[in-house]
Amino acid sequence: MDMISDVVVTIISQLQKPTLAFLLGGMMLAALGSKLAVPEPVYKFVVMLLLLKVGLGAGISIREADLIALAVPAVCAIVAGIAIVVLGSSTLARWRGVSKIDGYATAGLFGAVSASTLAAAMAMLDAEGIAYEGFIAALYPFMDIAALVTAIVLAKMSAARSAETAAAALPQNGVATMTMDGLASGLPKRPRPSDKQPAPHGLVGTILTDTVQSAAISALLLGIAIGVLGRPESVYESFYEPLFRGLLSILMLVMGMEAWARLSELRKVAHAYVLYGLTGPLVHGLIGFGLGMVAHQITEFSAGGVVLLAIMAASSSDISGPPTMRGALPEANASAYVGASTGLGTPVAILSIPLWIWLAEIFIGL
Repeated sequence: MDMISDVVVTIISQLQKPTLAFLLGGMMLAALGSKLAVPEPVYKFVVMLLLLKVGLGAGISIREADLIALAVPAVCAIVAGIAIVVLGSSTLARWRGVSKIDGYATAGLFGAVSASTLAAAMAMLDAEGIAYEGFIAALYPFMDIAALVTAIVLAKMSAARSAETAAAALPQNGVATMTMDGLASGLPKRPRPSDKQPAPHGLVGTILTDTVQSAAISALLLGIAIGVLGRPESVYESFYEPLFRGLLSILMLVMGMEAWARLSELRKVAHAYVLYGLTGPLVHGLIGFGLGMVAHQITEFSAGGVVLLAIMAASSSDISGPPTMRGALPEANASAYVGASTGLGTPVAILSIPLWIWLAEIFIGL
């Protein structure tokens, strides 16, 4: 009973902190029909500054990091991103009534990382005085890109197989057949060789390029590059660091309003998305926590680092993932994967942060 009460007290205390308070406040405003809105240019500017700050901090830390200490968690992040997508492709994507393309797109977003959730978790650990490696933010692109590329390639391969199966079922001459009622049912022509889907290995380069060129990933990678190759400590400490928490509160407010709006969209899709959105972050977080423990055993990865890797795995992309999926898989239902990700996955991931802290206390000690 003491353990349960401690968890409840921890969750309540976290709800009272600015990060979650602004998130829940945004959801409450949206539920009450408030007309409050943050202009889209302002939102994009805030996201860019946050990602630049996270990237700069990571790059500065990478400069002094042990390569082995960084390499092992990076590999774990890649494995986590791929594993989450593969798990989603064998569960959600195979659910009766769920389109495979929609299932893959949703799994891709859940395998990718929410930069805002990661930033919120880092702020919570800082407030609790829990130490973690400074290069943690550098793990973001490893997990993010691995998950998005895996999901999109699997979706393209599935679409190509479906097209080949449909083509194989057509008559060789492509002539219309007669039904029992004597009515002609026109069948589409067999696809020409030039109509075939590009080979999966050819997609990887294009998908990887599109992902890296997306606004969110570009800002993050630019920050990392400047942090590693430049000496941005002065502007980092005088500009980015003081603004970080205030900008994060604005972002969480917007996310709260967006999350509530997306919840209504889930009524249009299968209930499988609701189940996946509620349980996925917890299962994925366990995957990340387990891999973090592996890194801890190999390189003495810190307890705070294990917690953040679990949170990265539990989170779902709300910045870089949706535009990437819309561009690569335009046939996928955005209300399904964005609704499940932002509407359910993100709040569950943020509310699960005390769980991963608690597990780290049990298995590692803080």
